[in-house]
Amino acid sequence: MIGSAKQVAETFAPSQESYASVLEWLSEHGISAERVKQSQSLSWLHFDATVSEAENLLNSQYFEYKHATTGQAHVACEEYSIPEDIKKHIDFVTPTVHFDAKVEGPKKGRALNEREVAIMKRQTSTANHNVQPGVGHSVGSPGSGSLPKSGGKISTILNELENCDVSIVPDCLRALYLFPPDFPTNPKNSFGIVEYTPQAYLPSDLDMFFANFSPPQVGERPIFDSIDGGLLQTEVESFDYNGESDLDLEYGMTLVYPQKVTLYQVGDLLEGASFNNFLDAIDGSYCTYEGGDDPTQDGIYPDPYGSGYGVYKGPENCGGFAATNVISTSYAYNEADLTPFYEMRQCNEYLKLGLQGVTFVYSSGDYGVAGNGGQCIDPVTSAYNNGTSGMFNPSFPGTCPYITSVGATQVKPGASVTQPEEAAESVIYSGGGFSNVFGLPSYQASAVKTYFAEHKPPYTSAQYNTSETSRGLPDVSANGVNYVIAIDGEFEYVYGTSASTPVFGSIMTLINAARLNVGKSPVGFINPTIYKYPEIFNDITSGGNQGCGTPGFTAVKGWDPVTRLGTPNFPKMLAAFLLLP
Repeated sequence: MIGSAKQVAETFAPSQESYASVLEWLSEHGISAERVKQSQSLSWLHFDATVSEAENLLNSQYFEYKHATTGQAHVACEEYSIPEDIKKHIDFVTPTVHFDAKVEGPKKGRALNEREVAIMKRQTSTANHNVQPGVGHSVGSPGSGSLPKSGGKISTILNELENCDVSIVPDCLRALYLFPPDFPTNPKNSFGIVEYTPQAYLPSDLDMFFANFSPPQVGERPIFDSIDGGLLQTEVESFDYNGESDLDLEYGMTLVYPQKVTLYQVGDLLEGASFNNFLDAIDGSYCTYEGGDDPTQDGIYPDPYGSGYGVYKGPENCGGFAATNVISTSYAYNEADLTPFYEMRQCNEYLKLGLQGVTFVYSSGDYGVAGNGGQCIDPVTSAYNNGTSGMFNPSFPGTCPYITSVGATQVKPGASVTQPEEAAESVIYSGGGFSNVFGLPSYQASAVKTYFAEHKPPYTSAQYNTSETSRGLPDVSANGVNYVIAIDGEFEYVYGTSASTPVFGSIMTLINAARLNVGKSPVGFINPTIYKYPEIFNDITSGGNQGCGTPGFTAVKGWDPVTRLGTPNFPKMLAAFLLLP
């Protein structure tokens, strides 16, 4: 059941006992209840105190520290203590030992200071891979492994349905998944697509695509939400800078037409942004949740590192932007890129927003069981290697149980759109596998148990998490091979879960429109429903997702770590979701 932000906050709020106990403790140290405010999310207590009051309360001593490079001041202590009977009621106190000063990551080309080196050394993933500062806010960087792959220029567009095995256009997707054009809209419905600067669409590319595949949309643009200085940069125009945004918007806007699409453009030209920066903007309480963002991984605003065109000097966007009913993101990290704490904090936010009616879809990756760029994890050194061997490297947020992870399929060579697809094996391989951080969610337990009982993979714990108790990905799939896009004034083929993700998001947007039109709410977090009704998908039973010197996993009847439940069957999905309250 979908709840309001207030209902969700109340559901996850601390107990009255915890609230009263902490207030009494503060009062005993001279901090009256009138000085204490509870956050909108109900999870934090805020109060102003003098240094002596804080030191007395926490049995500590505070100092002012200055950053060696920027000279920025930061107040912190080296240790503190809380009474035993109060400690069980408190998760986090700040400012204390946490050095969350706004420091620059290494992508600016300077050496790390001692504090950053210490942070980097203690931030390790479950696989013990060294976590590098700056990975979080570099997702939009050209050359990122999660961006789509080019298949070269197109001299002649093949837009007939009989050519869908070699050339995917919007009508191919409608034929594959049985959803119509011009589906009825609803003014309360919305579809959001997230892009990370410097990735940017070109208006002329949208019009070139629309002229060929959706003429009424020529001249139409997405609703533009600029977050933390997000802008449509035009300094560089190439596939590495325009391919992702052009792909997402050309297909997302066409498939949900005449429904409007919102573009969330996140981050300035100098720093870029992370998924956390986006979440901050649509939920202001997340800015401070569990201590707030990680300054070694998330964009810092106002941008302290430069000035001029494209450098955002405004305040960090904490709230102020509405979340659309469906949010599609075609970018992803390796799970081993970030710490478990960082990932769990973010994953909890997806749960919260899902309960409020937001459906998050993320791409599962394009390198099979390997990570972005085909990297695998060396079992001895825990470092990334060239991908010819080593531990499997699943993606995040795909491994978070509270988002829907989307893999990729393809029309079989020589087959028609009425025949079953197979797992993507042309240029890309559908990302899939098992988490090293997140446990097996209850909605997935039966499917995973059956998979291991009937199709147990021939690998050991040196290659993947064989516990049979961890989250598997992806959850669903859609076509991700041979897409025709307009890019920098020409047509090209493109490949990736970057394509399948906005397609699945578009289908969920149409389903939300139908629900809203009969007086029901948006579907929100869909995973419990889709695992309960696997028959609403087209099961994919051929193909695999090779990587790390292995054949990877194999698509089989039922759930599998390649295409999961399968591809959408829109009439069946629509009927199932309309029956829900």
